[in-house]
Amino acid sequence: MVIETQRLLLRHWEENDAEDLYYYAKDERVGPAAGWPAHKSIEDSLKFIREAMSTPELYAVCLKETKRPIGCIALKFHSDLAEKDDEAELGYWIGVPFWGRGLIPEAGRAILSHAFCDLSLNRVWCGYYDGNLASKRVQEKLGFRFVRITENAPVPLLCQTRKGFVNCLTKEEWKNINQSE
Repeated sequence: MVIETQRLLLRHWEENDAEDLYYYAKDERVGPAAGWPAHKSIEDSLKFIREAMSTPELYAVCLKETKRPIGCIALKFHSDLAEKDDEAELGYWIGVPFWGRGLIPEAGRAILSHAFCDLSLNRVWCGYYDGNLASKRVQEKLGFRFVRITENAPVPLLCQTRKGFVNCLTKEEWKNINQSE
């Protein structure tokens, strides 16, 4: 499945994306802020594609003009935040050269439409770790509302705990946002 926006194509990851993934995922400013370690090699990235990125609702964020991945966006089911069958957790990241261009909010709007219209979800959760102001801003732009703070949120891939902020968007809230635009 491919989801198209004005500037982006959201598509499933392929093994031949490993080099592009590594190029952005090796940057220490990307993964650790989202809770995963920076990649150390193209082989790490290939393994990550094979093992972690083969879930149905996980998409490479690609610029239309190049069709090459510059980030990732996903709906995760049965996660720490999304426990019920009619909800998911939104996760995302984008390579540093593309920060501040509104690309993840654009991808997020498309994924939320897919979540609520195609997948019939009733609630989407999203969170960010303390200090990740860019992720906070993305969630605000998408209409998520603050729910709670988790003081010692586990970050298993980094063997840490952090202060986490949990936000939520219901289908009704999403409809109201989209009717007013």
